[in-house]
Amino acid sequence: MMEVLNEGLGKLFTDIDPDHAREFFRHKSRKLENKLMTVQEAVGQFIHDGDYLAIGGFGANRIPTAVCHEILRKGIRNMGFAGHTATHDFQILAAGKVFSRLDASYIVGLEARGLSPNARRYIESGAVRITEWTNYALAIRFRAAAMGVSFLPVRCSLGTDTFTYGAGKTIRCPFTGQPYLLVPALYPDVAAIHVHEADVYGNCRIRGISVADLDVARAAKRVIVTAERIVPGEEIRSDPARTSIPFYLVDAVCEVPYGSYPGNMPYEYFSDEEHLKEWMRVEKDPEAFEAFLDANIYGCQSHFDYLQLNGGLPKMLSLRRKELFYAAVEKHKGGENG
Repeated sequence: MMEVLNEGLGKLFTDIDPDHAREFFRHKSRKLENKLMTVQEAVGQFIHDGDYLAIGGFGANRIPTAVCHEILRKGIRNMGFAGHTATHDFQILAAGKVFSRLDASYIVGLEARGLSPNARRYIESGAVRITEWTNYALAIRFRAAAMGVSFLPVRCSLGTDTFTYGAGKTIRCPFTGQPYLLVPALYPDVAAIHVHEADVYGNCRIRGISVADLDVARAAKRVIVTAERIVPGEEIRSDPARTSIPFYLVDAVCEVPYGSYPGNMPYEYFSDEEHLKEWMRVEKDPEAFEAFLDANIYGCQSHFDYLQLNGGLPKMLSLRRKELFYAAVEKHKGGENG
C-alpha cells in the first residue's frame, strides 16, 4: 500500500472512477454515420444544466467560440468547467455565469492583453467553487481519463499553495521513496473542440499544437466538434495519419468557418485584437458590458451574425492575410536558423 503523505484541501467535481466511465462508453455508439448538425442543434442535444464542460484549444487559439456563445444564448447554468489554458472562452462563459464549479489552472488572464475585469468580478464574487491545478496537472488529469485509470503521478506543485488548494494527494513512491503528487482522472460530461477540417462522421484534422485536445476527446463522454471546413470522407481516408481525432469519439460535427473568431486559428486567420480590446474595455462598466453582450451574443442568432456584426467577410479576409503573413515570416526565420 502506498503511503499518503499529504492531500490538498480542494474538492473533486467529477467522478474519477474509470469503471463508471467505461460503463458509459460501452454504450456509446461507434457507428460510422452522418453527425453533421448546426451548433444550435448540437448544444441543445448534448449540453445541459449541471454538466461538466471542457474546451479545446490553447489560450485564444483554436477555441470553439460559436459553442460558447450558444451556451449563453440557451441560458445553460450551474456547469462545471475545466479552466485549462482558458482565455477568451473563459471570458465568454464567465460573462454568462455559466459555471459554478471550476478546476482552475489558467483563467481570467488573456495573456498579453491583460486581465478580464468581468471574469475577475465573477470569480471574486464567491459564486464559484474553485479547485486549483497547474496547467500540466490538469492536462495529466485528462491523460489519466484517456488511459482509463483513476490517477497518474506527477512531480509538479509539491510544496506550493497550488497543491494546498488542489485535490491531489502526495504519496511516497514504493520504489524510490521519493514524494509524488497523484492527480485524479477527469472525465468531462461534454467537450467542445474546434478543428481545421472534419468529415461528416467526425474524423478531424488539427494543424499546429493540439495541447491536451486529443486526451480531452478521449476523456469526455460527449464531444462536439466545430470545423473550419467539412471535407469528404474519401479525403480523410486518403491520408489517415493526419487524423487527429477519430470519428468514434465524436457526437456532433458543425461546420463553422472562422469558428475561433475573435481568437486565432493557426495557418487560417489571426486574432481580432481590436475586438478583444473592446471586450476588455466595456467589461469595466457592467451596464456597458450588458449592452455589449446583448448586441454581440444574445442579439445574434448564430456565429455568422456575430461575424457580420464585427466586419463580416472583409474583416475575416484581413485577419487571414495577417495570419498568412506571420506564418510566412516564421517559416523564413526557420529556414535561416536551419
